[in-house]
Amino acid sequence: MSESKKKNEWLEWVKALIIAILIAFFLKTFIFATSIVEGESMDPTLQNGERVIFNKIIYIIDEPERGDIVIIEKPYKNYVKRVIGLPGETIEINSGNLYINGEQYEQTFLDEDAQRQTGNFGPQKIPEGSYFVMGDNRAISKDSRNGLGFIEENEIIGRSEFVIFPFDQWTLTR
Repeated sequence: MSESKKKNEWLEWVKALIIAILIAFFLKTFIFATSIVEGESMDPTLQNGERVIFNKIIYIIDEPERGDIVIIEKPYKNYVKRVIGLPGETIEINSGNLYINGEQYEQTFLDEDAQRQTGNFGPQKIPEGSYFVMGDNRAISKDSRNGLGFIEENEIIGRSEFVIFPFDQWTLTR
């Protein structure tokens, strides 16, 4: 192989590597990112230490929906929670039963024990531009009921799509 052919081949490899790095940087910055689940507030849906990939662009083109598992950015920590109430709705929890605008809502993502541990809350109207979120492990979750308050739309930085680590736990989170 001639010297110029070797040089061209190396140059092509370097270009391909730079393009791959730029694409990865673009995807991580604007489209997808990872977050580590800290604590047991989303148990059993998500476990402590699991790493999830979240979609950063979805809420630029759409709005959070009830049931979405979202990443919430606060000044010192990110939280992983489930959207329960939407802007303008009235939320009430009575004896573990969730009521949205006065109608009981079936929480299919919870088992009976978790639902019983939810306690009482409200009724309280969610301000426009804000959301009501809770963890699936209601007994210990820091959420809109106790500490986080209503979550403003700009604090929601993405929707959890699937678990990527540990590898034997690969699963969709929606």
